[in-house]
Amino acid sequence: MEINEIVGYVLAIFVGITLGLIGSGGSILSVPILVYVLHVEPVIATGYSLFIVGSTAMIGGIQKAKQKLVDFKKVLLLGIPTLITVFLTRRFIVPRLSNTIHIINDFEITKATLLMIVFAIVMIIVSLKMIFSKSEVEIKESSELNYFRIIFQGIFIGLLAGFVGAGGGFLIIPTLIFFAKTPMKIAVGTSLFIVAIQSLVGFVGDLQVNSVIDWNLLFIFTALSILGIFIGNYLSKKINGNKLKTIFGVFVLFIGFYIIIKELLLS
Repeated sequence: MEINEIVGYVLAIFVGITLGLIGSGGSILSVPILVYVLHVEPVIATGYSLFIVGSTAMIGGIQKAKQKLVDFKKVLLLGIPTLITVFLTRRFIVPRLSNTIHIINDFEITKATLLMIVFAIVMIIVSLKMIFSKSEVEIKESSELNYFRIIFQGIFIGLLAGFVGAGGGFLIIPTLIFFAKTPMKIAVGTSLFIVAIQSLVGFVGDLQVNSVIDWNLLFIFTALSILGIFIGNYLSKKINGNKLKTIFGVFVLFIGFYIIIKELLLS
């Protein structure tokens, strides 16, 4: 086993730890690890990420369900439009993107570079939200749900998640809190189930167009990530969530800018 594989597999544990601690962010780490450490082609890496994050989130979601921290009605309400969109995106949109995309005049960009840049932009937006967001908003149980906005958010999340290979937890949790009026702890557990379902469905969509998969790499990475989510769940009882969210946000911000600089200036 080469040194980059060892480093990549060690980092896989942190993917699971992140999901266990804050209920999101697994794909934010898994895609860069797969691309820059394990040298997986970016388009393929986004598909691998769906399997890794989906499998890991499912284990975490089951743990949360045992603790009665999952609202299954909202899993269906937000999850159905999300998973339909992510499947269609991976099955029909991503495969049809040209390998070389013209932006302005003679400026061209490859599909792989475009995916990484879009992913980096999402990382930067998410990181700023993590760094500057306030503490949990008080939720009134009597508040009426805006079903149209919830479904629209689900479609948007599925489109973005399918395009960049993200689980979408960083978008699902705010949607559950502000639009579906869900308390934070239940939002995390509910998000894990939605992330798991939509990610695995997206991966199935990927299988229709990409039959060449390194299952050995995928299974090892996923197993270590699942190990990480058990560690993350344990640590979540010991670490202040807001402080951890801010630290993680700074780290994600750094990685986002690094990807943009590497793809546009150093490649």
